[in-house]
This record gives sequence, C-alpha cells and structure tokens, in this order.
Amino acid sequence: MLGLMQNQDLSISSLIDFAQKHHGDVEIVSRRVEGDIHRSTWATIAHRARQVANGLDQWNLGSGARVATLAWNGYRHLELYFGVSSSGRVIHTINPRLHPDQIVWIANHAEDEVMCFDMSFLPIAKQIHESCTTVKHWVALCDADKLPTDTGIPGLLSYETWLGQQSTAYAWPTLDENTAACMCYTSGTTGHPKAALYSHRSTVLHAYACALPDVMCLSARDAILPVVPMFHVSAWGLPYSAAMVGAKLVFPGAALDGKSIYELLEAEKVTLAAGVPTVWQMLLAHLKTNDLRFNHLKRTVIGGSACPPAMIHAFNDLYGVEVLHAWGMTELSPLGTLSTLKNKHLSLSDEDKLKIRMKQGRAIFGLDFKIVDDNGKEQAHDGKAYGDLWVKGPWVIQEYFKQEGASPLIDGWFPTGDVATVDADGYMQITDRSKDVIKSGGEWISSIDIENIAMAHPEVLMAACIGMPHPKWDERPIVVVVVKPGAKLEREQVLSFYEGKIAKWQIPDDVVFVEAIPIGATGKMLKTKLREILSTYQLPA
Repeated sequence: MLGLMQNQDLSISSLIDFAQKHHGDVEIVSRRVEGDIHRSTWATIAHRARQVANGLDQWNLGSGARVATLAWNGYRHLELYFGVSSSGRVIHTINPRLHPDQIVWIANHAEDEVMCFDMSFLPIAKQIHESCTTVKHWVALCDADKLPTDTGIPGLLSYETWLGQQSTAYAWPTLDENTAACMCYTSGTTGHPKAALYSHRSTVLHAYACALPDVMCLSARDAILPVVPMFHVSAWGLPYSAAMVGAKLVFPGAALDGKSIYELLEAEKVTLAAGVPTVWQMLLAHLKTNDLRFNHLKRTVIGGSACPPAMIHAFNDLYGVEVLHAWGMTELSPLGTLSTLKNKHLSLSDEDKLKIRMKQGRAIFGLDFKIVDDNGKEQAHDGKAYGDLWVKGPWVIQEYFKQEGASPLIDGWFPTGDVATVDADGYMQITDRSKDVIKSGGEWISSIDIENIAMAHPEVLMAACIGMPHPKWDERPIVVVVVKPGAKLEREQVLSFYEGKIAKWQIPDDVVFVEAIPIGATGKMLKTKLREILSTYQLPA
C-alpha cells in the first residue's frame, strides 16, 4: 500500500520561490569588486534570477547546458546560482585561483557554453577565451559603464545590459528532482580534476541537513557571512540553506583581510560566519592588534583543513564565539560531519570540551560513515582503532562526470581517501590521508603535478613532493629532488622552473636535495619513509 500524500519533486526553484514569498524583504548585502556596499533582497534576487533564465532561453541553451562562473561571493553570483539551475541548466563554479591552463581544461571538459566572470578576473578571461572551445557567450559581471572599450573578447556582454533586456516573468519548468543542477571540480585527486555533478534532490537535502539545529542551526533570525568562496563547493551549501530558512546573507567579495571581514561582521550584525582557518587567522590577528570584540557573532563554521586548538580556544574562550568544526569533500556536496556537543558533554571541563571540538564531528542524518581496514572489514568505534573512512548518503556522489574507468564506490560506499578514528559517541577524527595530495589553506595541491613538473627539468633524475606543516596554511609542499649524475642544480633554478606551469600558490616552498629517494618493492616511492627521513626538517621562514 502506498501513502496518499502529494508527490512533489525537490527543486532549487522551490528554495528561491520560498525565500521570495515568505522572506522577500530580507537583505542580501554584498561588498562589490567596485569597492562599494550593495544592498538587495531575496525578492529582488528572485526577480533577477528569472531574468537570467530568460536570457539563457534567448540564447537557446538546452536543458543541462553548463553555465560557468569565475566569480567572488556576491549578489550577481547568487542570481546565477538560482537562475541557471532553476531553469534546468547546470551552474558550474570554477576556482579562479587555478592556473589558466587548468581552467581551460576544466571548461572544455565540462563543455561550458557560457562563462560569467567578475571584472577582477578579466585578465584570466582574456588569456583563456580563445582556448575555451565550447564557450559561446562571455558575460562580465558588471554595469555597462564598467566594461573597458577594448576587452579583447569578441562579443563580451555586460551582465547588467544582458539582464536589462529580459523580463522578470518566468515560469520555472517542472523538473525531475534527479536533474543535474550544479557542477564542481575537485583537485583533491591525482591527474586531471574530476567533476561532482549534484542534482536538485541532493542539493535540497544537503540544504536541509546544513540548517539542522545540531549542525549549523540556521534560521530566519540569522545573518550569515560565507567567507568560504561560492566557487568552493557552493560555499558549503550556505546560499541554498539561507534561502530555505530566509536568513540574511552578507557577501565579502574579494576583500578577505581581517579588517574588511570584521567591518562587515559588525556593520551587518552577522551571527554566523563560515570559512577556512587561514581567513580566521587574519581576523583574530586584527582583533588582537586593535583590541576589538565581537558584538553580534555567535557561531563560526571552520572547515577545509584542520582547525588549530589555539583558534578554537580564542573564538570560544576569548571572544565568546562557538566554533563548529566541520569536515567534508567536494564529493559530499560537501558537508560530511560537524562537531557540536551533546547534552552529556555540557558539564565537562573546558579542556575536555576542547578535545571533542577538535574532532571533525559526528554524522548528520542522511549521511553514514564507517572506518575499515585494508580488507574492507569495519573497525570498532572506540576512538582508538583507525581505518579508511567510507561514506554514503543522498548527497554523496555515485560517480564522476564523464566517468573514466571503474566507479569510485565500493559496495555502495564512497572511499574518501582519509584515515580516521570514531569514538563511542560517534565523533569522527581524521588522523591521516591515504592519498598524497596536500591541503594548503583549504585548497588541494596535487603532489603528482608537482613531481611531474620537477621531473621535466633536464637536470632532475627523480622528484617526490610531500606536505610539511605550516603555521598559517596548515600544509605547504616541498619537492625532494635527486639530480642527474654530474649535474649541478640550485634551489632557485628548480623553483623558477614551476613559473607559468602551475598557479603561484601551488609552487613548492622549498627544494631538498638528496642522493636517493626510498623505493619500495613495487617500484613506488616510499613517501612514508621519506617523511621519516625529513622528520626534523623545517620550512624556511
């Protein structure tokens, strides 16, 4: 027997419709690339999202067409989020911090048909536009008078000119909830980036999960500042959750320094902010230097890389801000776990509470995880046994876009590549990574890419890249090099070889020359042994 309830597909259009109807006057505040503060509302965002949809219809973009963005957090980016997906197309957010060659590869692999970019990324757009073979339309996210006379990009449109030609009346199509809605490429893999393709269903369920009281505890009483970029896994889903609950959104644009963030937090009475540790380090330094306090901020979500204990202590104990330590992946939309205390923990000492908050958190309803040994046998949740972390749930990928080779799933579980423990209360803690990518400031750096470039140097015999602890960036890469017999090579010669081949922030911090790199029986480099050899090494100041 089936239930006698209405059957309505979950859709992103329902989020923006709800925000418009029930929270239409709630503000959306943006610090623009132009430097000023712009104010909009959910109602205006909804109207302009419909103009976006009409504009895409005018260009005859079919269902599932990819619309790419190279943009900071702001109201125009938000309009594209809802206008593109709600009309049946796919919003594809690209990380502008990548090397231009990587951006070109990603855009071509995704077969993007439209590229929308903030004016601060005009130099990138100029550099890549001829190589993006599938992009038919280029849109600069600015007013017409901000568009230079000669941009070097034929047919480049001003976003405001484009929208000004469109009606605000638009009937969203009825979509199957499994229709593709958003696309994000992950660099947390070896070789070329891979794309997670989120559905309307997975996005809405993820938005529900983020808003739960034991997760981010979002409501219409919140003002949310996502410092985490909208090009970084949909700003952790916050734009969708904010629409779902009718919260105020405050966007920082490109100004992510401590002073600029603090001014927004105070002026807009932000109650929740989310970002990676490196941003919060700058904010805390600004507070300390200027003897400032938070007057409105209540919670901060910290993820992307492990949060230092001193940072949790500073927010919680010095400034009265609750730290919500989170873990996730692009493949998880991205939220996997979030660390909030249980009732039984409230009577614990501050030291014991800190030990819990340091963990990556416990499972959220809808997502399940387990740790397994090398044979796939599940390990005990006793806080001591460790194993490979596997996850599954309705917002976890089933396969990558244009999947090449076998499915990443094992018996329905997605292996994260992380090694973790889980305690008796269900709190998961990452202890290591089974893959050799490096996480710096919340961004992945592929050790394979670093090694391949070094190996291309004519004087290099062998190269290995490993991550080293860094007080600000969590990790930074170094490259360990064996030079060819008779060759002479200096540190600066190796580092300069990387210029123009990868993004500047991905270039190794140092070069260590050795006579040999440890090799295992199968011919693979033994990076665990290499780390032991370099256990006393310290990055240059």
